[in-house]
Amino acid sequence: MENVDGIVARALEAFSAAQDPAALENAKARYLGRGGELTSLLKSLGTLAPEARRSAGQAINEAKAQLEAALDARRGALADAKLASRLAEESLDVTLPGRGRGRGSLHPVIRSWARVESIFRSIGFDVADGPEIESDWYNFTALNQPENHPARSMHDTFYVELNDAQGTPLLLRTHTSPMQVRYARMHRPPIKVIAPGRTYRVDSDATHSPMFHQVEGLWIDEDISFADLKGVYTDFLRRFFETDELEVRFRPSFFPFTEPSAEIDMRFDSGPLEGRWLEISGSGQVHPSVIRNFGLDPERYIGFAFGSGLERLTMLRYGIDDLRLFFDGDLRFLRQFA
Repeated sequence: MENVDGIVARALEAFSAAQDPAALENAKARYLGRGGELTSLLKSLGTLAPEARRSAGQAINEAKAQLEAALDARRGALADAKLASRLAEESLDVTLPGRGRGRGSLHPVIRSWARVESIFRSIGFDVADGPEIESDWYNFTALNQPENHPARSMHDTFYVELNDAQGTPLLLRTHTSPMQVRYARMHRPPIKVIAPGRTYRVDSDATHSPMFHQVEGLWIDEDISFADLKGVYTDFLRRFFETDELEVRFRPSFFPFTEPSAEIDMRFDSGPLEGRWLEISGSGQVHPSVIRNFGLDPERYIGFAFGSGLERLTMLRYGIDDLRLFFDGDLRFLRQFA
């Protein structure tokens, strides 16, 4: 049994001398590993007589338990020493002033969104919201767009690799106009609603983005004329830009979902944009086929619709000349609107 006592003494000394976990594990391998001294002694028990084997085995097991307890204790001591050293190196000076949190603010496009909603709510319009993944029927067919219309091409539209329950292709909506149909099919005239929201098209440059914001407007009743459209939209622009010093003109155009149709242009009488005509929106009297898809009688109901880009309104309001600034996340740009 002197061999066991000697092994225990040498092992305890090696464990105590180990200054890091790697050295400690090496010492463990020398005494408790597969080829370690104590393990070799345990393997030699088969050469002893039964009585001697019993007493020797008991002594070896007690020695093994003693060494394993010492090993765990040394591991804990090394871990505590490492933690204490790290805490000393990373100690905090609590007398230093704290770091303040910066205050956030609304994005300029969201500011415009809220402003548009406020203006139209003040004249009796509801605000509607709808799905950004739309069916082909709501996005195109119900709005009188023919099957061969370029907008239905994959070059212009993000299609989703799924169909709805009726087998109609799904896509990321290219405008908020589908909300005209959805809202009108759930409400009876008079219908006065705007539908702001995100839209998606395959386009990207200084004045276009694959994702952008649009606001759609719709007013349907029995006696709504083009004159109402001119009055409502002109008043909206003057309130949005907070000036009466702008002119508005309606230039004949074509859209499948309105007839007659017009592009809306405006011109400031002062400021950096003085004298320039700028396209601001598409508009028109709702096409009879679209009113029929509303579930209404086009012989009885009539009305107007318009669609405006919120980024474009924001760029003109704040004098921004590159659409990409809205999506770069540059705090130097965004802090101007805080």
